Amino acid sequence: MNSLQKQHLILIGFMGTGKSTVARQLSRQLELPFFEMDEMIVQEQGMEISNIFQEKGEAYFRDLETALLKKLLQEEKGILSCGGGIILRDENIQAMKKHGTVILLTAKPETILKRVQHNQSRPVLNGKKNIDDITKLMKEREERYHMTADILISTDGKSLSQICEEIADMITK
Repeated sequence: MNSLQKQHLILIGFMGTGKSTVARQLSRQLELPFFEMDEMIVQEQGMEISNIFQEKGEAYFRDLETALLKKLLQEEKGILSCGGGIILRDENIQAMKKHGTVILLTAKPETILKRVQHNQSRPVLNGKKNIDDITKLMKEREERYHMTADILISTDGKSLSQICEEIADMITK
């Protein structure tokens, strides 16, 4: 039995690596439900993540994120697109590793900056949209991303179909 038949596919990675876009496409290709965690939290709370951070704090947001992850991992198998900070809590890492195949999407800081520079819904990067700050934050999270991931996919210079094909090849081995 391959990993796809037994568990969730969980996409993690720094913001702007393409998690939501890739997860949405994989969902169509593999005919599995798609869950975009940040979008679900925005809908549930009735406010943007940047507003949640501002009004209720990062810890409140991380609590919402953890609760939603645990709930989704108990449901039918699907494809989860996680927020970039999901790996900041050990309990999230343990739950993801137990219930799914974790796919880490990566990109160079320059690629990230191009992808997120006009997006205002990234509270962790507000006022820090430059190569140095992105590189620093990526370095802070890098070890946790790598210890969580089962599969690593670079998204730099690849089309959506190339990335999805690479993932499909790896999960069916």
